[in-house]
Amino acid sequence: MNFLEEIRDNWKLDAKSENTERYFYHVKEVERILSGKRSYVIGRKGTGKTSITQHIEGISDPNIFSEQLSFKNFPFNELYSLKNSGYTHPNQYITFWKYIIYSHICKMMARNEAIDEKISTALKKIYAPDPINTLQRWIKKWTANDFSFQIFGTGGKVGFKENSSSDTWIERVDALESIIAEYIDISTYYIVFDELDEDYKNIIEKSQYENYTHLLTGLFKAVQDIKSAFKSERFRIFPVVFLRDDIYSILTDADKTKWDDFKIELDWDKNKIRDLIAFRISRALDANGPILKFQDAWNSLFNQAAIGVGHRQGKEMSAFEFMCRSTLLRPRDFTKYIQACAEATRDDAKIIPADTIKKVDKTFSNYLKRELIDEIHSVIPDISNIFDVMSQIRKQTFSQEEFKRALDQKNKEGTVKESDSAFVLRILFLFSVIGNQPKQVNQTVFRYINKEASPNFTENFVVHRGLLKSLQIL
Repeated sequence: MNFLEEIRDNWKLDAKSENTERYFYHVKEVERILSGKRSYVIGRKGTGKTSITQHIEGISDPNIFSEQLSFKNFPFNELYSLKNSGYTHPNQYITFWKYIIYSHICKMMARNEAIDEKISTALKKIYAPDPINTLQRWIKKWTANDFSFQIFGTGGKVGFKENSSSDTWIERVDALESIIAEYIDISTYYIVFDELDEDYKNIIEKSQYENYTHLLTGLFKAVQDIKSAFKSERFRIFPVVFLRDDIYSILTDADKTKWDDFKIELDWDKNKIRDLIAFRISRALDANGPILKFQDAWNSLFNQAAIGVGHRQGKEMSAFEFMCRSTLLRPRDFTKYIQACAEATRDDAKIIPADTIKKVDKTFSNYLKRELIDEIHSVIPDISNIFDVMSQIRKQTFSQEEFKRALDQKNKEGTVKESDSAFVLRILFLFSVIGNQPKQVNQTVFRYINKEASPNFTENFVVHRGLLKSLQIL
């Protein structure tokens, strides 16, 4: 397989489908996660969250154990029914989450040869492998009334307890916490929560919004409690929650600012993207070879010619900068763009011509639009038609009044349901579909570059460059 074929066939947008051992890029944030210093990993879709979960799961070390809890296609209504009614919202789910985390730790202890044999044997009976080993199956089994255990006397004996239907969640959690505190060894235990956005699609309904946000808030607080209970250095218990930043932003709690002690955000800028691209191209060239400097790696894949831009192509821009301005500076964006370039290049070519980067700009624009529709759909189900409103305006830069008039017209026609133009513009700004054009300076303000930015309704709005072709504005 040649260089371009490797990129076409083996670069994947979904980290689960890619060769993590070959292509995982070890950013500095990973060390803080692996060391247990950070437990909440927050980032936009496409910023590398799943890549990190795959890396943790793939670590091969006899002293490291991990359990990945993926909630993809999980029936969240089953979780909502497991709240502890003895607590007020959103604390009703804290005990449940602690129980799930502790159960997975005991499940890992059961297969750890370093654990006392009497204890591990007893745990193996309790956490015997299920022929259908799914998270839903485990949770259903562990939360059943007839599933319980207790510590018998002394000497490290653990076993089932009969007539256990009267057990409370607190009793179950206390029992597991005692087992872990007394018998766990010095191995590292990761409990990774991923794909928690599965039920985010229904949050427009008030009851669903409350259930979902309370459930996630309970998870964050449960992790905080466990970090406090096992803060001694002899315990290497590291629960890690991966969550999209837009979902994290809607969680509310009186102590949310304290979560910052354990939070890390996956942010990318051009320098980090350069390093990532250099790594991926180097690994595509040779799975075991040296990592090239960015310019050397880039030149090995792309023609060095500049790209003409602007009126009558009167200005020139480097290929990398041209690519950057169409993306949201996310790793997935560059993987897609470069992959599209490789697909559009002749089989007998050794490098990608500069004009190919320009040719696939529309292909990438359509991809970016689909990605954003998928992200925003849970907040604005009508997002596809909202994009049609922007296409109707036919301008990259527009005012709030112009957008409101176009939206009102679509409302009258019955083709758009959402009527609150200010709300729509705020959401579009949140996801960097649009930015602001300040009057004083000749540059745009987008949230993907400045996370603290808020929409300014007195200034014009600007559609992101990467969407112009898919919206038929350019």
